Amino acid sequence: MENNEDNRFLGEERISKLLFKFAIPCILSLLISSLYNIVDQIFIGNYQDLKYLGNAATSVVFPITIIAVAFAWCFGDGSAAYLSLCQGRKDTSKVHKAIGNSLLITFFISLLLVILGFSFRDSLLYLFGASIESISLARAYFNIILTFIPIYMMGNVMSPIMRADGSPKFAMLSTLSGAVINIILDPLFIYGFHWGIEGAAWATIIGQIFSFLIAVLYFRRTKTFQLHFESFKWDGKLLGNVIKLGISTFITQMSIVIVSLVCNMMLKTYGEQSVYGIDIPMAVMGICMKVFTIVINIVVGIILGAQPILGYNFGAKKFDRVRKTFRLVLRTTILVGVVATLVFEFSPQIIIRLFGTESELYMDFAQMTFRIFLLFVTFTCTIKMISIFFQAVGEPVKSAAVSLMRDIVCFIPLVLLLPRQMGIKGVLWAAPVADSIGIVITLLLTVTFFHKLPKEDTVTESDGLKILPSRKGVIITIAREHGSQGKFIGELVAKELAIPYYDKELTAIAAEESGLDKEFLSKISEKENSLYQLYLTTEPVKYAIEAQEQVIQKIALEGSCVIVGRAADYVLRKQNSLIRIFIYADKDYRIKNVMKMYGDNRGNAKKHIERSDRARAHYYEIISGKNWKEWTNYDLCINSSIGAEATARTICDYVKKRQEK
Repeated sequence: MENNEDNRFLGEERISKLLFKFAIPCILSLLISSLYNIVDQIFIGNYQDLKYLGNAATSVVFPITIIAVAFAWCFGDGSAAYLSLCQGRKDTSKVHKAIGNSLLITFFISLLLVILGFSFRDSLLYLFGASIESISLARAYFNIILTFIPIYMMGNVMSPIMRADGSPKFAMLSTLSGAVINIILDPLFIYGFHWGIEGAAWATIIGQIFSFLIAVLYFRRTKTFQLHFESFKWDGKLLGNVIKLGISTFITQMSIVIVSLVCNMMLKTYGEQSVYGIDIPMAVMGICMKVFTIVINIVVGIILGAQPILGYNFGAKKFDRVRKTFRLVLRTTILVGVVATLVFEFSPQIIIRLFGTESELYMDFAQMTFRIFLLFVTFTCTIKMISIFFQAVGEPVKSAAVSLMRDIVCFIPLVLLLPRQMGIKGVLWAAPVADSIGIVITLLLTVTFFHKLPKEDTVTESDGLKILPSRKGVIITIAREHGSQGKFIGELVAKELAIPYYDKELTAIAAEESGLDKEFLSKISEKENSLYQLYLTTEPVKYAIEAQEQVIQKIALEGSCVIVGRAADYVLRKQNSLIRIFIYADKDYRIKNVMKMYGDNRGNAKKHIERSDRARAHYYEIISGKNWKEWTNYDLCINSSIGAEATARTICDYVKKRQEK
């Protein structure tokens, strides 16, 4: 992330210009990745010996590749997020091990998938919708794809790590090269060599191998980490942190698997009872979903491009710019959705014929599928866009709720129930009905969010606070348990040593210099959230954390001072004159202090302490990767139950003795 002073342009530049700058690379990257999923379908559908049976076979195998991607992206996105956090900490010493462990566990999982896949091959293929007519083609495609699934997974782990390492163009080159190779080899293998569906599989695999090899070349010359033998030594705790950061991606991808599985099962069951049979619905749905992926990726690219704009302006409480950005993205999303809807409703045959012309029965079902299943594609796009919007403004719970509402909560029950009344058409109608319910809930959450957002921008008045000049000497950082009187003790120490004291003052200065809102900055380390780790990785909070860290560094340059909280001990860890203090106290002592301070009863005071300490521990872990209460992180840990004044005197005595050495 850029310097916060440089980030001010996000709050000042024309929004449309910013969106164009950030969104185009995102859209192109996502569209390139979509090529893998759609090119095979086009060439297979136009091959005389395959046609819709070939497309049905690839549709059957597709959910299995999504399972592989779910694991790969979990560790890939988790490692990338961990790398970004470590870059923010200015400490990437453990990154190589996190990435090495991620590659190792991904490789073992890929081998397990290969073993399980071949052990239960036919059962899986029939489960995902294969018929008697398509099973032989599905086996042929499956055998090749599954054999090389480790390479496919390893490449997908590496791609997000390359982007986080500061090389998004190299990551795009890796993906693009594989897609281009696939496009070139598909007609050669399928038509030229007459390899049929196996040719499509080999074209895909060779493309994936090229992508993987380019990624391997990059990993030999990375920017912020270097892999070596020690990187692959097992570290369960480090891997656990990676999984925490990547689990949301895993859940999203596995929800796609669940939806695909249930949808395919219902298409198979009710297709068999219809005039269309099993394979026509399977082939058409596979094509339909992959065409839909192109539309949704355009929308995702737009909102991902808007993330830094939304994040900065939300943190700066420039709510008018947040609203304007949202409206611009929403209008663009609706435009994309409406254009797609018009094509799907009035000219679906244009798209369908790209994948081969079949019988009248096939064309009838294909047109019906596009017209019904994608009827409210504009709603689907809007739901996806708003889900990512909530992530961008630091609302991960709402983001997860919106993301899962349409697919898991609405679509799956509907696709199980409607076919009982409507036959195979019920499978198709499940999507627009789910979209209708999902959009209502999504809009309610959105309206509620904007209703609570202040109508006007919150302008933080300048407190006139500046970094105070000081003299050469020790820099004292104080971390403290809630209720231990750590802030008051810090003030006493600063007064005794006649040096500047920073607590709320630090927040005010950070707000002044970064353009972010003072109140927003002050609440970051205190926020209680069930998805706290995900919350701290959202765009607005990243800007805020960086702003505070930069001010802490500037304060330290002025000389001796006392800084309370904000993980300052870790931020200033390279300072030779640093003294790190941790203040704790007996539980009963802290409860009494909180009761006196806030007027709480004993029960509420206890809960207040637990919530606050938990939030501080999470914040410290995100910033430093360390345990907040680990005594080895500090130079002096002291129990303030002896009284604030006595504690302050003890700290001052310790500081003076340190200065004498």
